[in-house]
Amino acid sequence: MITGKATPRARAASKTRTRSDLTVYAWASVYAALFIAAATANYLLYLEPRFDLGNMIQAVWSTSHGRFMSVSDTSGVEMSRLGSHVDPFLALLVPLWWIWSSPIVLLAAQAVAVATGALPVYWLAKKHVGEGGRAVTFAVAYLLYPATQFNAFTPIGMHAVSFAIPLVLYAIWFLDEDRLAWFTLFAILAASTKEEMAAAVGGLGIWYALRRGHRRFGLSVFAAGLAVTGVNMLIVIPHYAPKGVSPFAARYESVGGTPGGVLRTAFTDPGAFAHEMITWHKLLFLVLIFVPLAGLWALEPLMLVGAIPDLVINLLSSKPEQTTVYYHYTAGIAPFVIAAAVLGAARLRRQKRMLVVLGIAVGCFTLVSPMDYTAVSFSSRSHREVDAIRQALRLIPSATPVSASQSVGAYVSTRRSVAVFPQIGKARWVIVGAMETKEDDPQGFRRTLRKLRSSPRWKTVFDSSGVAVFQARG
Repeated sequence: MITGKATPRARAASKTRTRSDLTVYAWASVYAALFIAAATANYLLYLEPRFDLGNMIQAVWSTSHGRFMSVSDTSGVEMSRLGSHVDPFLALLVPLWWIWSSPIVLLAAQAVAVATGALPVYWLAKKHVGEGGRAVTFAVAYLLYPATQFNAFTPIGMHAVSFAIPLVLYAIWFLDEDRLAWFTLFAILAASTKEEMAAAVGGLGIWYALRRGHRRFGLSVFAAGLAVTGVNMLIVIPHYAPKGVSPFAARYESVGGTPGGVLRTAFTDPGAFAHEMITWHKLLFLVLIFVPLAGLWALEPLMLVGAIPDLVINLLSSKPEQTTVYYHYTAGIAPFVIAAAVLGAARLRRQKRMLVVLGIAVGCFTLVSPMDYTAVSFSSRSHREVDAIRQALRLIPSATPVSASQSVGAYVSTRRSVAVFPQIGKARWVIVGAMETKEDDPQGFRRTLRKLRSSPRWKTVFDSSGVAVFQARG
């Protein structure tokens, strides 16, 4: 056997690869730790609302007790979460809940999952753009990208769809490597995070069919994705929804409301779409999505096909939060834009100059971060408020039906019935904190609170620092 020593150039290249790998692992680890710390502090300071963290907690808790995806509606009536969103991925988090029955484990899992998305971005960049600093730049850009940050830690809690960002990126990596079995696994997992994500993953089939020429497999992926999303929206959600239609249909009234109505509007009044989509608020949303990646995504437009479902769903909605990067609504867009930017950079001749532009662009938008929100929220929360909420929560029995305001509802969600105050439903206990979210009904909130204080049917058992607990008599 003939053996030989590695050349100096080979050894230098190996050291560079090792250094780059360690750099990315370090960035991802520190990133995950920072966002776990922020999410944990946010939770412990009672800054998480009922919508949406409480919903996720209740779905995971119910599933862990044998009631698959069971949650409460606003009046405390038990229903399936599939009547609002098709995200059975939450059931996969049940083993974590068995290990540590705390909402913090769900928040931590989300931060870790999003952080690991830097790895497929790094691998993709090493393959197509170059090793060393070039690949590391894209991994760091992914982590600092505003949409990524707000899915690692969303101010309103964890969401199954946030896990779609790393899952889609792993699916893209394996598809790019022609490892179709692994691609299929991650594609299925990503599709399970929300009803439209199957169609988003299906968009990768178009890219694979046209870029790689594997039309049979690619078009099969596309067709399967559209079919699953169609079933989710037209059959699953209406079947489980209490009223037979999506509870979010009102957000799309201007363009038809239901999927069928939207389709009719597309033929009868296409101008309604432009009127709903073209606003300064939504333009800013698009700027924050596309500008930080320096337009590199435009060089690989086929990869953006997967972003179309969520772009359309968000831009047609009248709910302003859906076109704000501060929430999880970018989860079905971000991975495709990032992958398109990596593959687009591979088409450039002067990559070094473009990477400098990318670094500057991402750096300018880094301040659009949930860490800013966290700092402001922490400074505004007094110890007196925290102590009052903690004392009030200790009074609530663990299994009894409860009504809770948005500000404290996430902290009583490990039970079968949780009504959202000012609705009482069948609650035997009521806990009311400050009105802190847009979902609160100010008039109903104050009116019902006055009634509880004066009603002989309810006993006030705690009232301090804006937090009150009431117990039904008898």
